[in-house]
Amino acid sequence: MPNQAPLSLWLLIGLTSWLVSGHPQCLDYKPPFQPSKPLTFCSAYSSFGCCDSAQDAAIASRFRYLSEFLDHTGVNVCGRYIQDILCQECSPYAAHLYDAEDANTPLRELPGLCGNYCIEFWYRCRSMLGLILEDKDVSEMEGDISKFCRFLTLDDGNYCYPNVLTNAELNNGLGDMREDEEGCLQLCLQEVANGLRNPVAMVHANDGTHRFFIAEQVGFIWLYLPNGSRVDKPFLNVSKAVLTSPWAGDERGFLGVAMHPDFRNNGKFYVYYSIYAKREEKIRISEFHLSTDNVNMADHKSERVIMEITEPASNHNGGQILFGTDGYLYIFTGDGGRAGDPFGEFGNAQNKSSLLGKVLRINVTGNEQGPPYRIPPDNPFLRERGVRPEVYAYGVRNMWRCSVDRGDAVTGKGRGRVFCGDVGQNKFEEVDLIHKGGNYGWRAKEGFSCYDKKLCNNATLDDILPIFAYPHTVGRSVTGGYIYRGCQMPNLNGRYIFGDFMSGRLMSLKEDKEGKQWTYTEICMGQAKTCIYTTEIILVSKTTFFAAINPRRATGVFLFLFLFYYQGELYFLATGTPSAAAAAGAMYKIVDPSKRAPPGKCPVSPRPVPVKGKLVDFYPRQKLILKAESITTEPPPSPRPDQGQFNTTVKPHFTTKTPTFQRATSAPAYQTVSQLPKPTTSRKDLLQITTVKITTTWRKNETITATHRKPTLSWQDELMNLFTTRRRPYTTEAPHLITTMKSPRRTEFVSRKNEGKKSHGARRSKKKIVRKEKVKTLKRIKHGTVRLVNEENRLDRGRIEIHINGEWGTICNDRFDSQAGSVVCQQLGYPYVLQVARKAEFGEGKGLRILLDEVRCEGWEKTLLDCRRSKIGEHDCTHEEDVGVVCGMEEIYDEEEASLT
Repeated sequence: MPNQAPLSLWLLIGLTSWLVSGHPQCLDYKPPFQPSKPLTFCSAYSSFGCCDSAQDAAIASRFRYLSEFLDHTGVNVCGRYIQDILCQECSPYAAHLYDAEDANTPLRELPGLCGNYCIEFWYRCRSMLGLILEDKDVSEMEGDISKFCRFLTLDDGNYCYPNVLTNAELNNGLGDMREDEEGCLQLCLQEVANGLRNPVAMVHANDGTHRFFIAEQVGFIWLYLPNGSRVDKPFLNVSKAVLTSPWAGDERGFLGVAMHPDFRNNGKFYVYYSIYAKREEKIRISEFHLSTDNVNMADHKSERVIMEITEPASNHNGGQILFGTDGYLYIFTGDGGRAGDPFGEFGNAQNKSSLLGKVLRINVTGNEQGPPYRIPPDNPFLRERGVRPEVYAYGVRNMWRCSVDRGDAVTGKGRGRVFCGDVGQNKFEEVDLIHKGGNYGWRAKEGFSCYDKKLCNNATLDDILPIFAYPHTVGRSVTGGYIYRGCQMPNLNGRYIFGDFMSGRLMSLKEDKEGKQWTYTEICMGQAKTCIYTTEIILVSKTTFFAAINPRRATGVFLFLFLFYYQGELYFLATGTPSAAAAAGAMYKIVDPSKRAPPGKCPVSPRPVPVKGKLVDFYPRQKLILKAESITTEPPPSPRPDQGQFNTTVKPHFTTKTPTFQRATSAPAYQTVSQLPKPTTSRKDLLQITTVKITTTWRKNETITATHRKPTLSWQDELMNLFTTRRRPYTTEAPHLITTMKSPRRTEFVSRKNEGKKSHGARRSKKKIVRKEKVKTLKRIKHGTVRLVNEENRLDRGRIEIHINGEWGTICNDRFDSQAGSVVCQQLGYPYVLQVARKAEFGEGKGLRILLDEVRCEGWEKTLLDCRRSKIGEHDCTHEEDVGVVCGMEEIYDEEEASLT
């Protein structure tokens, strides 16, 4: 472990710019992306947004479904509005348009519109609202522009549609990594595991199961499944042999683990830990095998000691162990401890006959017979007299966390390089790129500066300088990181991300194209508005990171190591109390809130693994912290007398203080509807109704009659005073109000007294009074309706199928539980759920789309659509996981369960 300093510095995480209050985010609470293929229906979001081609096709299908209830003229007039509204699911600001950013506010049923766009919509196609919302009764709103636009408009004039498309400030650099005013990159963290006692190492099995293993300093390795649950018994327990203590800052203990590259076949892995034997403190490298009886547990009797090295002091124990792309095992040892490497004339690090202060490389493959390891034939000092043949590089002080570059996914550039963070003495911390036979200067040098001037001026030193070093004003103990080569966050590709154990800083280095220079950029965690996601994904923001790590001490965090999981995604381990006895550690995933990979580009299909025993579910500690930073709303204050009754929006009343600012944009925009004064003219007198008969031949012997409502000048003047637009002026005539239902039969109530009479000096005309009719639509199945399908046609059991957007589909979910099942059963009239079937026990719903996944219910919901779930149509499972239920009128006991199937 890295050496400790008594002072823990504040984690310097830059302030998020408050020039823009929202941020790009999709309705699935993830960042937007660049679609793999251009969108054909919602083409405005082909370059960047929240829809892929499959979602685009689903929206187009929804549009066609709604169009079936319109005639030709209705499609021509109102189709654009319906398309605009439906396609806002694809907007990169979809979460803001639907009020999905704040978990304390309900999700909007439709995207927030700008005021004058809403007025246009009301005048032209008000009756379409009932079609789009389907089950909601909106007849009262359709007749009242104030209620109509209060329901549809968004208070924020910059983010409402369509202003959000034209706002230059919001669309400039959309998809690029966000930086604050000082150039600090803004990222977020997703909590993955917690309750760990000084988590010092994490590796994945690399066997297709996507399991990962977290090691604690005390001597335990815990196994986690891809869904986040943990096996209740430790994968490995060597706590009785491990030398450590509960003292804060003790560097001894279980320090490293590495899986053999062929772990899937040979089940071998290697560990690095401190021991006390024969009155000496040592570090031990051991080999273990996987248990033959339980694939989630090590065979504790299989330990084979590979190497032991005596430690002259209790600090500077190194601890990194990994396999390179050459298949050899690399071991990184400390210089032996104390201060200044005082051992011998030149210190242990410069003494190649010592294994301390070195990078060692050995071959442990094929060691079943003979010695525990062999020396690779190309080790640099193999034939040099008096030098340990295991030495690969030397002159290191206490390298804490190293990594192997996976290389560029396309060109392979950089593959196999080894990066290390080497902890300094009292001035500088450094990041090194390891070369065969390299001398990294300690104790002659610390960073770029001299430490031992006599050794530093020795002409034979020939040391390799670090690629980066920073002073102790920034941090006191570097934690080496990884070059990001993952799939999910393209903005991070090629960045070396690392940190500091003591200060908690997150940092990054970016290599130039020539590979000669590295550019430093600090990483900041965004504010709550950027990083708080709802449902299953809850990201950690600047302040809540400290509270989640250490609620009692909000001024420090200790970064143990960075690591990558399957597909190269980057994680790190941290704690608020650096003690092997304190369960204050957690693991976090680094997330870029600006951009992600398109769906389907990073498929995850874990190979199933049998589990013996119990699983411990993961519950993010971060959920307890959200209230501290999220913006909550109080009931809106009563309107002042001068505000009147036509306020279409109410400004949110914040209980937390936020900076105020002016949004500057030169782009044309609609003005949001806000604070409408009470009209001085009654609605009855505002409209002068004239009759215009429009005949459109769209079906044989059928016509459409529409009324043209022409506002009087007084209404026009008042309307223009209420709503102004900078995009284009309104004409003096209001748009046609078109009745758009298919095959309408109008009953015109004409005064018989005036029928057939001519007006003086005018052509033949009839004054008609058009009475508003109830709209007749085809009968539709309600959203969220479920049915149970089985071969026996029994009503109380079967595969769950759900009706959404005019189609039936299935639900695949390996975590579908009894609470979700009870929602289904109660919806069908059964008070109890007797059994949940997760593996297509009632057959696969082939021929149907999978509409829902990751359904999590609490039991009170009316339909599964009210539960936490994935976005409709999005899933990472197949029909082999289609879920079903068995419902009943009475609760059963355990002995009766066998009769259910």
